[in-house]
Amino acid sequence: MRNFNSINEPIDREEVVPPELGGQRFDKIAADLFNEFSRAELARWIEAGVLTVDGRVIRGKSKLVGGEILHLAAERVSREAWQLPQPMSLDILFEDDHLLVINKPAGLVVHPGAGNASGTLVNGLLHYRPQLTHLPRAGVVHRLDKDTSGVMVVAGSDTAEKSLVRLISNRQVKRQYLGIAEGRMVGGQDVDQPIGRHPQVRTRQAVRADGKPAYTEFRVQERFRTHTLVQAVLGTGRTHQIRVHLQSIGFPLVGDRRYGAQVRLPSGAAKNLVAALQQFPRQALHAREIAFDHPLTGQSLSFQAPLPQDMAQLVTLLRADAERE
Repeated sequence: MRNFNSINEPIDREEVVPPELGGQRFDKIAADLFNEFSRAELARWIEAGVLTVDGRVIRGKSKLVGGEILHLAAERVSREAWQLPQPMSLDILFEDDHLLVINKPAGLVVHPGAGNASGTLVNGLLHYRPQLTHLPRAGVVHRLDKDTSGVMVVAGSDTAEKSLVRLISNRQVKRQYLGIAEGRMVGGQDVDQPIGRHPQVRTRQAVRADGKPAYTEFRVQERFRTHTLVQAVLGTGRTHQIRVHLQSIGFPLVGDRRYGAQVRLPSGAAKNLVAALQQFPRQALHAREIAFDHPLTGQSLSFQAPLPQDMAQLVTLLRADAERE
């Protein structure tokens, strides 16, 4: 087994305890507000005194009232291949000294983690541009799920990294997606529902009253007999946001078994369409466009990635099926 050098990732984060979480234990609230970290990690940080409440070190079982400030100042030790360059074919849509814009294929994990120690986009980026090793997360400022395809921006310099993080935080980066949903939408919908970790299944997210604010605009691009090609524009960037919000309004993505897809088939559909729907290997979601101001020049930039072959072929089959009526 290959041994990877461990690296320390500094973390400095603050979260305010919302009133609706008042009365719950500190460790449970921390798990909700810092849900990208495991409960074991958070428990160690609470015990070590690097996750504090209003500047005080308290026990994890202590109850909070709401309004407190949780401050996490820690170092996360990563033993995955964060600094290992690996040759990889990258579909680069744009690059200069400060930016890389990538069209990520479905199936590619963005960065090393549990179950994916190497062979990720980060490893490929480090091979293509070795100086990225000096940037946090090798310049990756936002993520796409493993099985979501499409356009991503990567910082190429320290100045660009800080600027892009700020733009994303201030919602000044436009991210537009296309998805193929089960069900026939009558019209567009704006979904403003908070999202947090699923209470029973830690690998899933869910709409929940005590979650973080999440807003998505859905617009119909094309209707088929039993499916809809949907445009989604993110107002926030929560984990699995589009997938969770579509499930919450009754239109899960084709292939997204984790979030409610049931392989809906049009009555009397051709065999090739039935097979395509039954065998679609991933959630049918593609990041089509990203737009933002260049972090150094201020120039307005917009980049698009065309639908990948699997989604384009499914749209063609659904369109042909609709035209048979």
